[in-house]
Amino acid sequence: MSGLIAALLLLLYWLATSALVMRGNRRLRRLAALSAPAPVSWPKVSLVFAARNEGATVGAAVPTMLALDYPDYEVIAVDDRSEDDTGARLAAFAAREPRLQIEHVRSLPPGWLGKNHALHRGAARATGDWILFTDADIHFEPDALRRAVAQAEADRLDLLAAAPRLHEHGPLLGAGVNAFSLFFTLGILPWRIVDPRSAAHGSVGAFGLVRAAKYRELGGHEPIRLRPDDDVKLGKLFKKSGARCELMLGAGAIAVAWYDTVPAMVRGLTKNAYPGVDYRWWVPPLVAAWVLAFFLWPWAALLVASGPAWWCYLGSLALMLWLAVDQTKFSGGRVLHGLLLPFGAAVFGYILLRSMIVTHATGGITWRGTHYPLAELQANRV
Repeated sequence: MSGLIAALLLLLYWLATSALVMRGNRRLRRLAALSAPAPVSWPKVSLVFAARNEGATVGAAVPTMLALDYPDYEVIAVDDRSEDDTGARLAAFAAREPRLQIEHVRSLPPGWLGKNHALHRGAARATGDWILFTDADIHFEPDALRRAVAQAEADRLDLLAAAPRLHEHGPLLGAGVNAFSLFFTLGILPWRIVDPRSAAHGSVGAFGLVRAAKYRELGGHEPIRLRPDDDVKLGKLFKKSGARCELMLGAGAIAVAWYDTVPAMVRGLTKNAYPGVDYRWWVPPLVAAWVLAFFLWPWAALLVASGPAWWCYLGSLALMLWLAVDQTKFSGGRVLHGLLLPFGAAVFGYILLRSMIVTHATGGITWRGTHYPLAELQANRV
């Protein structure tokens, strides 16, 4: 009897989770489909991104930033202590395109993460009414900024964020990307961000459009100077202040080639995962147990269960895979990536555990060639 109860509870979990996420995702607006009327006058926008040793990516991404059909904007590239040809590549673009300005960071002051400091410096130089924080490897469709600003002005938003299409290489990496998309969705419930009564919050490093006056009123990046999850915490600062915020789907308007391989994704996210749960040591083991019980066990249960319990486990798997395949419509992945969700979920459970272990073993995180002590990182709570 206890086995049947466990199987029923698992089935109810996947039924509730599938309904929550599928319904919620359909409430998210798509940046590429926005059609708000043009404002009486277009406000100036400052597009700001940080680049450290990004010579291999800026060559393809920056031209898309300079080809936006928005009538009044500037691009501020912050070369953050690069040791490759990033500065030279940016200088070549700036020589041909006067709207591109370059801010050079030669040294990192104490008490700052490199990227956060670079974005803070870039924003200090910005002259726009709006600031669009993005990354050095983001590819824009020409109308992305125009659609976003028109909608933000029409809805009187203070923050408009959009999640990009994440290009992947191969089915295993695609499964990881789709699992990340699903975990991110479950973690922040993005459709609730627009509701002022909800505590849900967040932003996206790839596309975070903020009112410059509100950003400066909140202290810029200084309150989140040591947050590896600076985008999410910037969204929290805005939401806590009573600002109007919304997170949208960016597929069709913005895209990024995220990681080339699964090991590269594991290494890249190791620095972010544990900070993303506010360094709470008990969360990674709990998430690992959740992955094991809800994503992996149902497959094994089909081999040992019988009778009604077997059918409950089969129903759980059907709901899990239905949700995962449905999620690909919003992450931009393929059906196969959804069917491989158990693999992707296991990878992210491992990443979170690895992030916690590495962070404590090394006494902090290493990012962009700089080590940051754990005690300092933990002190910067938002």
